[in-house]
Amino acid sequence: MTLLDRLARRPMQPMLRGPQFRRTAIIDIGSNSIRLVVYDGPRRIPFTLFNEKVMAGLGADMGRTGRISDQAMARGIAALARFARLCTEMAVDQLTCVATAAVRDASNGAEFIAQALDIGLDVRVLSGEEEGRASAHGLLSGMPDADGIMGDLGGGSLELVRVTGGRISGAVSLPLGVFRIGEIRRKGKKALAQRLDALLAEQGVESTLGLPFYLIGGSWRALARLDMQLTDYSLPILHHYEMTPDRPAALLQWIERAQKTHLKALPFVSGARLPGLPDAAHLLCAIVERLRSSHLTVSAFGLREGLLFEELPDEIAAEDPLLVAARVEGEAQGRFIGHGDQISGWIAPLFADDSPQWSRIRLAACLLADVGWRANPEFRAERGLEFALHGNWVGISAAERAALAQALYANFGGGTGIAPALQPLAPIEMLRRATQWGLAIRLCQRLSGGAEGPLEGSAVLLQEGTLILRLATDYASLAGEAIERRLRQLGQAMGVPYQIES
Repeated sequence: MTLLDRLARRPMQPMLRGPQFRRTAIIDIGSNSIRLVVYDGPRRIPFTLFNEKVMAGLGADMGRTGRISDQAMARGIAALARFARLCTEMAVDQLTCVATAAVRDASNGAEFIAQALDIGLDVRVLSGEEEGRASAHGLLSGMPDADGIMGDLGGGSLELVRVTGGRISGAVSLPLGVFRIGEIRRKGKKALAQRLDALLAEQGVESTLGLPFYLIGGSWRALARLDMQLTDYSLPILHHYEMTPDRPAALLQWIERAQKTHLKALPFVSGARLPGLPDAAHLLCAIVERLRSSHLTVSAFGLREGLLFEELPDEIAAEDPLLVAARVEGEAQGRFIGHGDQISGWIAPLFADDSPQWSRIRLAACLLADVGWRANPEFRAERGLEFALHGNWVGISAAERAALAQALYANFGGGTGIAPALQPLAPIEMLRRATQWGLAIRLCQRLSGGAEGPLEGSAVLLQEGTLILRLATDYASLAGEAIERRLRQLGQAMGVPYQIES
């Protein structure tokens, strides 16, 4: 009996689940690590319920022996046995188990698959092209507007995929994983660059110069975290972090000069990944030089998210991941179901000249307008700031994240001032506009009390340079000191006088 058979026979744990919610799990058997991720929540952007990895190092000896070592085999199977049992206990609805370069290329890969089957796991071995396409779909899942070249660096291979217009093309897999680069570099100073050129030519990769390069893979993410630390980046969020093309060379220089003890002290690099960090940096330098990349952007989404994304119906795949997540979080933590969309429609006339990009972030702020109500009133502004700034959002740049945080900060009582932590992340005009969004949301919530009627019986608009709150006769009694105070504050932020009409 396979693990999926046992899952089907096991009763579901009691949970509140909507019709689009499904508990899924992916076991990703990589060349360096084996990871289990369990997801729940909306299918378009499921929440990570559980995440654990084991640095099994299946591909560590591939460059020398072409085999998975006995020790790595034992570690890997032990990890799979634990993960399989956890999936049973966590009542997973659907389990997918995939393996990549190490199992694909190892002479004893079939033995590993057979041992996995003995514990109930049916392992799907991905081809290099399938691996690249899945990782690229993961990139698009978290960055729908990505346009450039994706590079997914694993322990055994490097996948390169062209991404544009929400579609992928030209997926290639090169035997340039972290575990293989050291052997190549030992052949000479220019050996890695020459090997890369030969492989690109062999695969017929066309020169697409000057495009963004998207980084996926643990070693490259570790390099990005190092860059964040060295540049004192103010936002500890890896997804959508950007680097200029000169940074890989600077990072490589820092790594080669650093003492081993200094490297071991880095909190974001595991001991098992540390030896491959210089090789990962050398490869990134060679790629950026050849592609003349305009900039580098890190994606926290990759193979696993791509496998989920590939299964989605077109109508769900087309949904905006930020707005899906914001709507779910807003309704889970807010007091009034559906009120966020009503707020968005009510304040929209004030911001008719916002770009589509800004309007999208404004809508996200409206959907999250009530997430701080349980906090102590003295700390609600800080709660809104932290919730937006450090939340697990995707489909949002650092500047947009800062604007969302500023809007919630103003909404929850931060006033007209800009939170100091946000100023390095976004243009000042964007943050000022976000302050206006937040104050408009704050006015709307105070006026309506979360009810639909007051919004239907009122309107807020700019007319001949004046901010006007217009109340229908039946709702004229809602005007009061609190409403006038909030209207005045919004008018100050917008630099216009205000008045109430009824």
